[in-house]
Amino acid sequence: MNQLEAMAILVAVVDAGSLSAASRELGLPLATVSRKIGALETHLHTRLLHRTTRQLSLTEAGASYVAACRKILEEVGEAERAAMGEYLQPRGELTVTAPAVFGRLHVVPVVAEFLAQYPEIGINLVLTDRVVHLMEEPVDAAIRIGDLPDSSFMATGVGAVRRVVCGSPAYLKAHGTPSVPADLAGHECVSFEVLESKRAWVFGTGKSEVSIPVPSRLAVNTAEAAIDAAVLGVGLIRVLSYQVAGALSEGRLRVVLEPYETASLPIHLVHKGQAPLPLKLRAFLDFAAPRLRMRLPAGT
Repeated sequence: MNQLEAMAILVAVVDAGSLSAASRELGLPLATVSRKIGALETHLHTRLLHRTTRQLSLTEAGASYVAACRKILEEVGEAERAAMGEYLQPRGELTVTAPAVFGRLHVVPVVAEFLAQYPEIGINLVLTDRVVHLMEEPVDAAIRIGDLPDSSFMATGVGAVRRVVCGSPAYLKAHGTPSVPADLAGHECVSFEVLESKRAWVFGTGKSEVSIPVPSRLAVNTAEAAIDAAVLGVGLIRVLSYQVAGALSEGRLRVVLEPYETASLPIHLVHKGQAPLPLKLRAFLDFAAPRLRMRLPAGT
């Protein structure tokens, strides 16, 4: 049995969520994937996966084994990349992740410039609003918005972003412009539940911080939907400033309650800080950080 191959297949199955999904991603017959997992379990004399017709999950032994597999496969990958010269000249593949709207507006233009300058490097850009765990997934660098928890990751600040409350000119004309957060009690609001609670918005900082209940007849889970609803006059929204920059510049929305905004959220470019750092990653970090700072002045 090729144990490294079996480990890679097991990790692929766990990441894909099922044997059939992993077989499609790997380009292997389902029977082959199932046989490789079975052979690995036989070799280890333990069950790694709970299988049912509806779902697949790791056993306790499987969870610890998969974590070890990821480390082993990453070390093998590092050795192969070193042997192929990735530490001698910038070339190879990078996986970078960023929040969806931020990535489309700011990371894609930077990546386009980078690819033009480094023809031997390819980038897999993953735009998603879920937090991608760098230690658990094959990601080289990530954009993080918000305060960073203590970790061993290396982080470079590239800017900051505001939380803003906005409404359409037509809505504000019909319902009035709130002058203090408490005025929201008399307004319609559209809640963006990924950003914060659907029931309350926080204003101010430090000892002056206050949580204001907001009446919401519409709750959405994407910034784009919240912005579209606000432009249509459904109500006020609270989103990140970069998400609404286009609508503000075009006059389709206006910022209200600006004096009561919370502190700006920092934006960081984060990586695992492995040593030695592959030149392809060092090249991307050195290229992207200053360009993102130019696009993102503090408190944009």
